[in-house]
Amino acid sequence: MADIPDNAPQHCPGTTSEQAGKSSSCQGCPNQKLCASGATNTPDPAIAEIGAKLSTVKHKILVLSGKGGVGKSTFSAHLAHALASDTTKEVALLDVDICGPSIPRIMGLEGEQVHQSGSGWSPVYVEDNLAVMSIGFLLSSPDDAVIWRGPKKNGMIKQFLRDVDWGDLDYLIVDTPPGTSDEHLSIVQYLSSTHVDGAIVITTPQEVSLQDVRKEIRFCQKVKLPIIGVVENMSGFVCPKCKNTSQIFPPSSGGAEKMCKDLNLALLGKVPLDPRIAQSCDEGKSFLSEVPDSPAAQAYQRIVQSIQDYCSNRVREE
Repeated sequence: MADIPDNAPQHCPGTTSEQAGKSSSCQGCPNQKLCASGATNTPDPAIAEIGAKLSTVKHKILVLSGKGGVGKSTFSAHLAHALASDTTKEVALLDVDICGPSIPRIMGLEGEQVHQSGSGWSPVYVEDNLAVMSIGFLLSSPDDAVIWRGPKKNGMIKQFLRDVDWGDLDYLIVDTPPGTSDEHLSIVQYLSSTHVDGAIVITTPQEVSLQDVRKEIRFCQKVKLPIIGVVENMSGFVCPKCKNTSQIFPPSSGGAEKMCKDLNLALLGKVPLDPRIAQSCDEGKSFLSEVPDSPAAQAYQRIVQSIQDYCSNRVREE
């Protein structure tokens, strides 16, 4: 990953690039001599520190999506709730969507604050076995805008991974922003010395979403991040009265099912639209415990079971 300093010129190749300090755009940059010396191309010592810090975390799962608004944070939150419903498991949810932290609201933790202890930052707990960390806990108001360049975002992610007192965890779920840029590169780089089980990719059925999801899948392949599978969100609407299914977002190109067949990926499941999911998120409650018998909740449970099976099989294989 090529880190770009805040005071860098417009076409900076990045401090870890082979052209660092040598390209024409480096002329006149205050960092030119340092970059040209090769000192900036050495591995970040934080990678080893994070590896040691997270050595007590059994499973690390990233939740990705190519497009915003497909329900990625909603899925991350409910995956955490479902895993933590087994009280013998310790679960944590890390929100690295620096500019759009919605996890505090979805988890019913708005207004909570992070506390410093001798062993680092203490995460905020929803249940005794479910911890949450988000930049939303560091803002004075939920309406505050985080207007940061890439390096500052990277530094925040590094702090979350290195300085939070996660303790012994069975699952660490990382909710990422849409796209394939700074935050994604940072999280993959900083977790490179740890065992990452893989990524869950969230999409909706229509082609405009699948097009961006294919980019996300290419990103995972390029950075050698295993893909656990794909979840199709908002997959039809089941009427609560007549039980008929309507396609709100028609899968004009075959939806996630065809994409997974074409790319040889696992389709973990399809979650139908249910207005009560959005209502539960707004109220900071778990939809899975609010409406456990709904088709959407049952779809979530099947998907979560598939993810647990994947993690267990991966441990056995290793």
